[in-house]
Amino acid sequence: MTDVSKNELWKNLAIKAQSGDKRAYTVLLTDILPFIKSRIAGGLSNPDWVDDIAQEVLISVHKSLNSYSSDRPFKPWLNAIIQFRRTDLLRKYYRDKNLKERSKENIDIFAQNVTFQATSGELKDIEKAIESLPVKQQKIFKMMKVEGYSAKEVASEMDMSVSAVKVAAHRTTNKLKDMLG
Repeated sequence: MTDVSKNELWKNLAIKAQSGDKRAYTVLLTDILPFIKSRIAGGLSNPDWVDDIAQEVLISVHKSLNSYSSDRPFKPWLNAIIQFRRTDLLRKYYRDKNLKERSKENIDIFAQNVTFQATSGELKDIEKAIESLPVKQQKIFKMMKVEGYSAKEVASEMDMSVSAVKVAAHRTTNKLKDMLG
């Protein structure tokens, strides 16, 4: 089947699916799946991601089929969804990978210092000082200074303003400095 005829077929199926034709909907999703997978497979370093992204694309097609305009070609609309879902997965993967690498670096640096007897005792003093803080201050301090979250992420998690989180983190840091001498 030619590219033009596929586009017309999918367009017609989408129009029928929009009007409630369940068979057309099923045929559409079944028919576009190989196309989706072929568009995704090129350029991905991990072939296991193809199925994950394809599922996300099918979900997006399902959710946004009502927004498809029948006066436009179907394939560009589908390609846009494919590109967005692919980008979403890659962005998530590299963000997670970056966090894991940063955590590993911090652990390596931390481990070097903990092996010395003097710093091991200091670590216990720091842990004890942190545990003596109010729970809210502990959480803000640990999220920002230990786990590496941004003030914006902590603010969202704690249901606080970004400036309030920054002030709390600063005050907690100063309080710990005073406690530890």
